[in-house]
Amino acid sequence: MQSIVHVVLAGLSNGMFIWLVASGLTLIFGVLGVLNFAHGSFYMLGAYVSFSLVRALSPHFYLAMLFGPLVVCLAGWAVERWFLRAVYRLELPYQLLLTFAFVLIFDNLVKIVWGAGALHPPPGLGPLEGSVEILGRKFPIYSLFVIAVGPLVALALWALLERTWIGRIVRAAASDREMAAALGVRVPALFTGVFIFGTWLGAVGGALAVPYVGVLTPGMGESIIIEAFIVAVLGGLGSLKGAFLGALVIGVLNAFGTRFFPAFDMALIFLLMAAVLLVRPRGLFGVARS
Repeated sequence: MQSIVHVVLAGLSNGMFIWLVASGLTLIFGVLGVLNFAHGSFYMLGAYVSFSLVRALSPHFYLAMLFGPLVVCLAGWAVERWFLRAVYRLELPYQLLLTFAFVLIFDNLVKIVWGAGALHPPPGLGPLEGSVEILGRKFPIYSLFVIAVGPLVALALWALLERTWIGRIVRAAASDREMAAALGVRVPALFTGVFIFGTWLGAVGGALAVPYVGVLTPGMGESIIIEAFIVAVLGGLGSLKGAFLGALVIGVLNAFGTRFFPAFDMALIFLLMAAVLLVRPRGLFGVARS
């Protein structure tokens, strides 16, 4: 029993990292209609920039976690402003090719700036360091912190989009950008803001991953973006509710697969996605896009 509880907790903590990346990916697709394959690279940049700030600001770990994602937002602004605007109305393959090009660009940028080898973040998490005993076995406090952060981010996103005037404008532009523009909404500026916010969510996931993953490597964004895409498709493209539920399911399923079926851990995830899409081709909460 204690082993199963710890596997579930490990899966939930891993699922919250996937959720943070998938939430930004889902928000960008839901509003802009762009599948951003480079979103995992923002996760990677968030981890590397925060790593550098942790070393520079040590022992002020939390300042590094705060400012690291903000720095990455500058890269998100440049990508959207100067490149993505040209492909908003083009077919999906053009969007994927452009954003995949940035995956290669950012991977090589990381190798140039930080080197191609693995980096080990310095220790020091303050009150989040150490572990607590759960059912007779120790579990990291930081993992519990990550489990708590995920639902808080989901609640904040729901409140922002459903209970504020900014959220109403975003949903209106996502539904009919021409009508929103006719009513006076500056749609290009709104899209830039949404893309930057989505970039920030992915970078926050990377920043939080610095003490969690233990080792930073170039290309670490590729593995997380695959899982984020699976979560987004499983929950329904454009549905934040679906992305959150999908991240929970994928995180826990992956933890059980790694623990009990290590040779088939990813196979279990793809089988689940295939089963869901056979029954609901648009995902659990997906809707048709006009």
